[in-house]
Amino acid sequence: MPTLVLGIYYYLYLFMDIFSRKIVGHEVHETESMEKSSDLIENICIVENIQRNQIITHADNGSPMKGCTMLVTLQRLGIVPSFSRPGVSNDNAYSESLFKTMKYGHTYPSKPFQSLEKTRLRSKGL
Repeated sequence: MPTLVLGIYYYLYLFMDIFSRKIVGHEVHETESMEKSSDLIENICIVENIQRNQIITHADNGSPMKGCTMLVTLQRLGIVPSFSRPGVSNDNAYSESLFKTMKYGHTYPSKPFQSLEKTRLRSKGL
């Protein structure tokens, strides 16, 4: 998510249930980190009452999702990790479609995000 400083971005961490298309959790941060994604998935499991061995999480090959902290968290929660094959965009078609809808929809801001706080407030509508 672009900021007022060229080349600096905010990062949207988002988890979606592909069957219902419900966004079950999201956060916006200044950095990419496996610790942040790990904390988010743990909170989602609590809020959504997800039990061990109930779900599979599918992600791209980004470091926040493949890092050891995240993988240990998934294992502890009984969540099976699944990852897209490199260079195969249709492995993650639901997420790609959601992000395209967000970026090109009429509600996506045409100007850069002014601050992390304003970006977080704006993302509350997800």
